[in-house]
Amino acid sequence: MAILQKEIDKLKESILYVGTLVEENFLGAIESINNNDIDSAQEVIKKDKEIDLKEIEVEEECLKILALHQPVAIDLRFIIAVLKINNDLERIGDLSCNIAKRTIALSKLPSIIIPKEILEMAKIVQQMIKESLDSLVELDITLAKKVCVDDDKVDEIHCGIYPFVESKINEEPDKKTQWIQLLGISRYLERSADHCTNIAEDVEYLINGVIHRHSSKID
Repeated sequence: MAILQKEIDKLKESILYVGTLVEENFLGAIESINNNDIDSAQEVIKKDKEIDLKEIEVEEECLKILALHQPVAIDLRFIIAVLKINNDLERIGDLSCNIAKRTIALSKLPSIIIPKEILEMAKIVQQMIKESLDSLVELDITLAKKVCVDDDKVDEIHCGIYPFVESKINEEPDKKTQWIQLLGISRYLERSADHCTNIAEDVEYLINGVIHRHSSKID
């Protein structure tokens, strides 16, 4: 049993390391778009490869523990939760990489002002990433619930981006490509928020065994 606990402690360290990498890369992606920083964007794309490799390592750790120790109860739930959280973190990493690629594409076009709504979304998602990971560390269901509430805020802002972009395209048809790129960034932020919500729901599953798949909020 002591061996199993040691393996689980090691797994927890691994998933939190992946979370740290993802959080840092997300911040880099937002910095790149906010400051039109191509160097930051390229660094984000480069670091995404490390996230991919760590995601595979964590999955292999989980499968090894399942095969060798056949855990039950809370230990089993922890490993299942980590498998799912690992995947969601990797997807946030991919979306950060996509944002960085949009930054590079935008840098080759006449500049436009980044809407404050995009930056507001980014700020909320950044907090959601942090709080979803904190809820895992602290096994804090209240924090997990807050992540789900914040997701609604991101969805609301994202919905408002569509008519905003449409109006800007009508005003500046010569900058249509740029505005469509920004619409894509808004979508990546909205999807990142969804993955944070998935993590929060997995934390609740870890705590009390309740599965909230296909549910918009934690009750």
